[in-house]
Amino acid sequence: MKRVIVDRFGGPDVVKVVDADAPTPGPGEVRVKVLAAGVSFTDSQLRAGTYLGGPKPPFTPGYELVGIVEALGPGCRRLREGDRVGALTVWGADAERVCVPEKYAVEVPADLDAAEVVSLVFPYMTAYQLLHRAAKAKRGEAVLVHGAAGRVGTALLELGALAGLRTYGTASARDRATVERLGAVAIDYRNEDFLEHVRELTGDGVDIVLDAIGGAVSLRSFRALRSGGRLVVYGRHATIAHGTKNWPAVFEWYAGTAAVAVWGLLSPDRHVMSYRIQKLRVHHQDWFGEDFRALLALLRDKKIHPVVAERMPFSEARRAHEMLESTAATGKLVLVPAT
Repeated sequence: MKRVIVDRFGGPDVVKVVDADAPTPGPGEVRVKVLAAGVSFTDSQLRAGTYLGGPKPPFTPGYELVGIVEALGPGCRRLREGDRVGALTVWGADAERVCVPEKYAVEVPADLDAAEVVSLVFPYMTAYQLLHRAAKAKRGEAVLVHGAAGRVGTALLELGALAGLRTYGTASARDRATVERLGAVAIDYRNEDFLEHVRELTGDGVDIVLDAIGGAVSLRSFRALRSGGRLVVYGRHATIAHGTKNWPAVFEWYAGTAAVAVWGLLSPDRHVMSYRIQKLRVHHQDWFGEDFRALLALLRDKKIHPVVAERMPFSEARRAHEMLESTAATGKLVLVPAT
């Protein structure tokens, strides 16, 4: 089978594809024949070595997959061979066959497009839980989304509209149409002061800021909150520059994120929290399953529209990594088995 390997930290050039034997599932694991594996910005963080708690090389990237169970390890009771499942792997999904813990595999209807469903496992799940589990958004509240044209950002805007939220999104000028098409007010973060603009638009700030950037942006985002507001920090996008680790930005992220956390603790009426999908999944697998079923229902009813930018064979994994920065606003890159 084909397996993607990162043999050292770096840019897209460190991504390789090798031939490997199919893995044998251990106790409590199932082996999945992968139908679709997503390639995301988080994979570039894993590759560059900036992802919190990420593996050391050599490792296989790949945050999420959808596939068919083809072998059961000892002790598996819930799933059967032939079941279609999705799994949040964090890393390891980019291979034609992958072993995952049975307890973390969620059932996927066989009639839905695997490449679309894989977006539910990570980008839409992240967005759904940010809104409903972390920020606990209420209908009518105002929400500022940083990185609004990215995969999680567009999912946040789409789900925010369904939840009756008023949304504002920072993005580059080239992505303004994407943000506005999803019902949000676009703010050009390169040419506009987002804090000043939000205050002009709302008068007293927003109820929620969802921050995928962190660092100094989090400090300014906290100032954009009105009384009772919540800042949720869930990313560190600026820690990569030109595909590799940006050390000054890494230090700035830690300093700024620590400072805003202290500011939140000292504030009597505004709150700061962090969100990491893999941590919440471990502690609340029941939430993950419940939220995934809610997203499947929205997909089936055509209320959400995950966009697949391109389906690529595993052999083109390096090209997928090279394309990451240019396809954020056009859809999800998905690795699929060769036909």
